[in-house]
Amino acid sequence: MNRYPWWKYLIMVVVLVVGAVYALPNLYGESPSVQISSTNGGKVDNALLARGEQILDAAALRPDSADFNGTTVNYRFSNTSVQLKARDVLAKALNPDPENPHFVVAVNLLPRSPSWLTALGANPMYLGLDLRGGVHFLLQVDMQAAVHKKLDSIAGELRSGLRDKDARYTKLERVGDTIQGVFVDAAAFDQAKQLITRQHPDLQLAAQPPAGPNSFSASLTPVAVTQEEDYAIKQNIQTLHNRINELGVAEPIIQQQGRDRVVVELPGIQDVARAKDILGRTASLEVRMVDDSAAAQTALAGQGPLPPGDQIFPDRSGGKLVVKRDVLLTGDNLTDAQPGFDQQTNEPAVFLTLDSKGARIFQDVTRENVGKRTAMILFDRGRGEIITAPVIRSEIAGGRVQISGNMTVQEANDTALLLRAGALAAPMTIIEERTVGPSLGQQNISQGFHSVTWGFVAIVIFMSIYYMFFGVVSSIALAVNLLLLVAVLSMLQATLTLPGIAAMALALGMAIDSNVLINERVREELRNGASPQNAIFHGYERAWATIFDSNVTTLIAGVALLIFGSGAVRGFAVVHVLGILTSMFSAVFFSRGLINLWYGRKRRLQSISIGQIWKPEAAQAKARALSSETASQAVKAGKSLDAPTPRATKPRRKVH
Repeated sequence: MNRYPWWKYLIMVVVLVVGAVYALPNLYGESPSVQISSTNGGKVDNALLARGEQILDAAALRPDSADFNGTTVNYRFSNTSVQLKARDVLAKALNPDPENPHFVVAVNLLPRSPSWLTALGANPMYLGLDLRGGVHFLLQVDMQAAVHKKLDSIAGELRSGLRDKDARYTKLERVGDTIQGVFVDAAAFDQAKQLITRQHPDLQLAAQPPAGPNSFSASLTPVAVTQEEDYAIKQNIQTLHNRINELGVAEPIIQQQGRDRVVVELPGIQDVARAKDILGRTASLEVRMVDDSAAAQTALAGQGPLPPGDQIFPDRSGGKLVVKRDVLLTGDNLTDAQPGFDQQTNEPAVFLTLDSKGARIFQDVTRENVGKRTAMILFDRGRGEIITAPVIRSEIAGGRVQISGNMTVQEANDTALLLRAGALAAPMTIIEERTVGPSLGQQNISQGFHSVTWGFVAIVIFMSIYYMFFGVVSSIALAVNLLLLVAVLSMLQATLTLPGIAAMALALGMAIDSNVLINERVREELRNGASPQNAIFHGYERAWATIFDSNVTTLIAGVALLIFGSGAVRGFAVVHVLGILTSMFSAVFFSRGLINLWYGRKRRLQSISIGQIWKPEAAQAKARALSSETASQAVKAGKSLDAPTPRATKPRRKVH
């Protein structure tokens, strides 16, 4: 009746071993480190590792260890003060031109876990900004660039519309915060004004023409400027969310501050350098046609003026190309971007999937320009770079596009990430970067650890005294629940915050509550005259329904917090939900396994150690016996039980 089959005990052992392995890395802690990653063509390899060690030796800063993991170079130090000095020394030596850095040098905290644990994928759980510290960024959004980008887009649409109407102009481009156009005759000028009035009501024409009667100067209305700035800040925040989600950062804080600033807090991240690089980049893709005309080549050689409507951009091979100013496609037409390898050259590449509109435009462009070259330009940090400029061999349908050329695997991954997450509506610059140290977090961790520890000890003492052996088993199950909760948090790489520690303490109370229900149910069965084996069996079986109902209702509330909450509330909800799930395993399945292992092998079980069992009938009989004994003693003493003995009173004093 009260025996588990062998496979259930095997499950218990496997769960315990796995839980212990994945919870173990949290005992080793983390070491301050400096992390170097590549940007703008910087090469990260073993040579850079050796060069960094030489730089540190020259500055009398010796790291505890140094390694190259394939993508980054890491130097570990004994304390944070040495870490910060090393960061400054390496950044100054590796990036002599701060405006054009080739490496990202950032501080980080790396786990001290042994290599065999890391090989198993066992890593410590992330700690929130209030516990571990983290990185705080303050980003400035270039609102003027957002307005200029809108005006450039409108200017391109005007050029396309006027080209369809055969309206000729000598100048139509953005100049500062305005769009200026000069037309060859009055008819073309009238068509331009009609096109602006009909398709671009957000533009307002200036009263004075800038260059004669057949010219105009248009600017966005104040309402349109405000709307564009609001869109830029919202789009940037959404794009940052997408990028951080791609990075795998748990529970980031991204908030607007003021009119044109965004606060980004990344708690518990493992790769600060890459996060800094990804956040600071403004990558967007544009597809344009290459101008291979004689005039363009003469201008490229520096022997003549640049043809109207052309621009010069560098390519990845070190050369330059002349491209048309008109934008055929942008990153807004992308639905997906995935890294991969070119099937012919086996070089890293990025495979793009266009939406229906983009696929139709690209098909028309390739059909009409067979034999010509098209350039795919990646704009990053305000600089445009031609990734590839292939010759169009035939019409390309289906919306599948490949970009490749002088890419590393990491660059292909990052480019795909940036394009997939979406382009920023306006460039952003990091005006404040602050690494939040864990000094305050250490105090919070210590206090939280003490609260959980002493709460656990108090529960163990009470349960062991009140429920005897069953209380000891409940305490063991509670310890297993805590072990599994830490292991699951580590496996999911969830972020533990201060509210999460509070949820962990609450999870202990909820987990032991299930054992209290089981123990009291077993006591009730014993009071009703059941044998010990039957009491154990029915106690667990009948308590399960109550435990399940109470945990499910609490789980519903936790899931609601998890879905609709944010920040600290979400951190609480994560631990709360996981604690409920682990408690249902440890409090019922695991504790019953221990009880069955101890009592199930005894066929003639006479009693069980579950503390004092108060039976109502025995208590009443004992009370009646005690009352009779008290009455007989009183009779022997010669006292009457019918009426109380009157007390002696003093005579009242008369008052005259």
